[in-house]
Amino acid sequence: MNATPKAMDSAKTRRFQQKREMILDAAATLINRHGVRGMTFVDVAQLVDLNTTSITYYFKRKELLAAAVLERSLERIEALIEEAGRGRTPQERIERYIRLTFDLQASINSDDERPIAVLSDIRALNEPYNSDLTARYVQVFRKLRTFFDAPRNEDEKVLGTIRAHVLVQNMFWLPAWITQYSAGDYPRVCGRMIELFETGFAPKGAAWTPKLLPIDESSLKVGIEGMPGNFARAATFLINERGYRGASVEQIASELNVTKGSFYHHLEAKDELVLECFRRAYGRVSLVQRAATKAGGNQWQQVCSSIATLLNVQLYSEFPLLRTTALQALPTELRDDVIERSNRMARRFAGMMIDGITEGSIKAIDPLIASQALMGALNSAYDLRNWIQRVPPEKAFAFYGSTLAYGLFADPPRPYLG
Repeated sequence: MNATPKAMDSAKTRRFQQKREMILDAAATLINRHGVRGMTFVDVAQLVDLNTTSITYYFKRKELLAAAVLERSLERIEALIEEAGRGRTPQERIERYIRLTFDLQASINSDDERPIAVLSDIRALNEPYNSDLTARYVQVFRKLRTFFDAPRNEDEKVLGTIRAHVLVQNMFWLPAWITQYSAGDYPRVCGRMIELFETGFAPKGAAWTPKLLPIDESSLKVGIEGMPGNFARAATFLINERGYRGASVEQIASELNVTKGSFYHHLEAKDELVLECFRRAYGRVSLVQRAATKAGGNQWQQVCSSIATLLNVQLYSEFPLLRTTALQALPTELRDDVIERSNRMARRFAGMMIDGITEGSIKAIDPLIASQALMGALNSAYDLRNWIQRVPPEKAFAFYGSTLAYGLFADPPRPYLG
């Protein structure tokens, strides 16, 4: 019996959707490796065993493909948040959200689930895709914020936004470090992460009394010979705002009021400048950690002062740290160097926490997991830079620092800045 026209159309539609999903999967993989600007039709075609012309049958332009990949990623994250949101209490909703995220990451790592593209590259898209997807992300974020009890005043509204931001950004940061563990360890790591977000690492009765630490950047062993220091500052701001590919050499030169030729007089390529920005960023984190040790006090005090100082750098200083969202666009050999530097900073925080657990000034938690959560929270604080200017610094530090120090459900500490 011959197939009916309706059955033939259905089969054709099914094949079209299957091929389209394959293309989206390949593009998501490439975006995670090279960023939106580094993803090409040629590379996508090679991954799905098609020619470039066939790709254009599904997506006329690369920008349309990138936008579709990011839209699909947002839809999947939203579905996960909606499922977690069925919990009866804030604690239950957040625990379910973290467990579902770990389960999804495990399935992606074992190729049982389609990859999710890194959402930070939304900022590298042109209009109207940038604005449309940003608005879509805000909509998803607001759903996550409803995990918490409805705010009764402005302070609770600010605190709820900060807590939701730290939580979601840590879930986005998860793929950067979870590969250090085997799949069999995921349930334990997940449980320790839930514990950290529920009760923090502060021992009972610990007071939030941080001090802003002095940072002597003259001791930094970084810098490209002959390159003015303001190159790194301008590049950091542009990359943080627009992503690696979105911050072109022309834009960096324009921000510095120099010619493109002047830029290449000091640097052979933009990758060299980005690597310098990362080295400066992690060098400054290291300076803060050392300054905390020099300032003395117990490990709890040293960690709190490090958090407040780095939050001040991210939220209020003229030279913030470079967001790790630029990582995916770096060549592999440079990316590995940057990740190792990040892990080194995390291990130093872990060491401070281990010493604190030994002396009794920090609660017994998994310090390796807590240190990665802390790095993720401090790194992503830049995203709130413009929004939080209406909040006094001492209150911003107390609210933001409390998310991991005291957990997501304790009353925030009184603002303090020694």
